[in-house]
Amino acid sequence: MRLNWRTLAGSDFNCSAGREGGQVVQKATCFGQELRRRRLAAGLTLTALSNRVHYSKAQLSKVERALKMPSRDLARLCDSALGADGELMALIPVRPKDATALHASHEEDVWLMALSGDGQSWFQPLSRRQLMSMGVAASVGMNIGHPQMTPLSGEATLLAASRALFDNYRQLGQATGPGALLPALIAQTHSLRELCARTGARTRDGLLRLASRYAEYAGWMMQEIGNDQGALWWTRHAVELAAAGGDHDLAAYGHVRHALVALYRDDAAQTLDLARQAQSSKLPPRIRGLAAQREAQGHALAGDYDSCMRSLDRARALLSMPVSQSGGPPVIGTTNLPDPVGMITGWCLYDLGRPREAAEAISGQLTLVAPHALRTHVRYGMRCALAHAMAGELERACDLVDRILPAAATVSSATIGTDIRALVRALSRHPKNAAVQRVAPKLSTALQVVNSK
Repeated sequence: MRLNWRTLAGSDFNCSAGREGGQVVQKATCFGQELRRRRLAAGLTLTALSNRVHYSKAQLSKVERALKMPSRDLARLCDSALGADGELMALIPVRPKDATALHASHEEDVWLMALSGDGQSWFQPLSRRQLMSMGVAASVGMNIGHPQMTPLSGEATLLAASRALFDNYRQLGQATGPGALLPALIAQTHSLRELCARTGARTRDGLLRLASRYAEYAGWMMQEIGNDQGALWWTRHAVELAAAGGDHDLAAYGHVRHALVALYRDDAAQTLDLARQAQSSKLPPRIRGLAAQREAQGHALAGDYDSCMRSLDRARALLSMPVSQSGGPPVIGTTNLPDPVGMITGWCLYDLGRPREAAEAISGQLTLVAPHALRTHVRYGMRCALAHAMAGELERACDLVDRILPAAATVSSATIGTDIRALVRALSRHPKNAAVQRVAPKLSTALQVVNSK
């Protein structure tokens, strides 16, 4: 029979929230008491639990006595080891972050891009009011629905060439940093948006839908440089362009993209809420499948194994349905994972506190990824190395790091940087290990590169 800690707590287990610094102490006390209760109920000593989660006995003792707040990594490992079904994870607060990062302002609806002679670029959100004060308000208009006097010739060639160019940009995105690709994506979005005013209705809709894919890709690259606000702005712009071209389904995929931002904030509740908004039966199977996959990640973040597996099963069924690519816009979502659900299963297993299973699942999937897909290899390779480290397999983790770090510097990514930082923390608990000593300086350098871009 599953026991509920809320009913067992009694008057000596008061987890009501305090304020400011006191709230952190209160949460540490709640977690420590619940961890101790569950450990004793499972008949485990501190040493036995230490061997299961690969954290020191001293560290666990400090957590149980509320002398130290547990990391999310430790919480998810303990949750899994003690079969807490997410209840230990629920006692860890969501990582605080500026809430404005998740909400693109309606005032800041224009992005100004500047390119310098040395190849550097920067992007600045501006409101229309600010642009008017700078005397550049005339550059804001979209020109959608206002045909020019001189129509274009060769419309079909224009659309086909722009579509082929998008595939080239996708391939380039696998081999270079996001900062180098963003200016081209933004410029191409703008060009297609303007060209559509000089074409017939059919080509116009095709150009707008293609422009929406460029904008969505720009949003992903914005997230890769660590700009969540920019990511959401460009995703919203993609939705607007798609709707103008007659595609109203991309709005649902916008929720899936927004959910990814929430996922990287460790916000399980918002990840789940957004993913569920994109699963209407009226939507295309691929969007619903990607949404179910993101929902699975939200359940994993919350420590709910059964719900996670059900969502993954649903995602696999939906994503196995054929997608028509003949003459249409690019396929939504990644095209570099032969078995996306298989890879995300490994990702989820890590967040569920099952790092050894996660590492094996991701390792198997990485063998299927094409060699040219460097970003994909680094993204999931780093998560695999992290899983090995959290499972206590330090040599395997470090060997994998040695293989993928050169490419990590090439593709430079804020999301990959998240796992590099987690890996540095995991390996720092084993400073005397020879393999750790070998890769520690390399990881430090890689982290500096990621943070500088």
